[in-house]
Amino acid sequence: MTIATRTVEYPADGLTMIGHLALPAGTGRRPAVLVGPEGPGLSDVERRHADALAELGYVALAFDIHGGRYLADPEEMLARCMPLLADPERMRDIGHAALKVLSAEPRTDPGRVAAIGYGTGGAIGLELGRDGVDLRAIATVNATTTGRPGEAARIRCPVWAGVGSEDPIMAPAQREAFAAEMQDAGVDWRLVVYGGALHAFHHPPVDQPVVPGVGYHPRHAQRAWRDVVGVLAECLPVTERSAELDEN
Repeated sequence: MTIATRTVEYPADGLTMIGHLALPAGTGRRPAVLVGPEGPGLSDVERRHADALAELGYVALAFDIHGGRYLADPEEMLARCMPLLADPERMRDIGHAALKVLSAEPRTDPGRVAAIGYGTGGAIGLELGRDGVDLRAIATVNATTTGRPGEAARIRCPVWAGVGSEDPIMAPAQREAFAAEMQDAGVDWRLVVYGGALHAFHHPPVDQPVVPGVGYHPRHAQRAWRDVVGVLAECLPVTERSAELDEN
């Protein structure tokens, strides 16, 4: 049995977002995952991740952050993302809009949802947690971002974060601040540092300018994906009972 995919349009941040929804085989309700993209925007990397999650039995929505555009020009990307990352309410609005789409899908079990994300998309997932959204897990790569004082105490699920040791954007001081925030808030958190990896180490090269401090690391990309899938398996398992119901 094969998965099904389709594009979904929905409003957020004053734009028409174009997400990628992937559905597992069968007909029953399944746990669901939001998949947030890196700063340039939704790409085939996140779409493939959503498809891979559907193959594992999850409903997955790779959500959009730029109204259907992929911002390959670094200056244009930073001009949009830096104000966004400085505005928790905007990030939460984008996250809630995507979550609304995912929760409305009939195959989704709305009580069993996780958020994973990369860079800006990971920061949005963390802000959903800080907003008190009932998630089963949050997993981020390249997004050891901190929030407003005290709001991490609203996070109701385990948090996993992966980062490259040579990432100049999520540098050691930023990682330490993130760890302190999670620890002080009593969150069940983990941080994995991938030795020798730069920012966006999970993202294969695309047709865009080379940016200092950004680079693909194939081995660590595979390891980080396995780690993310492991977090989901622990915190949001696709139960055998769900598969049995689909078969009968």
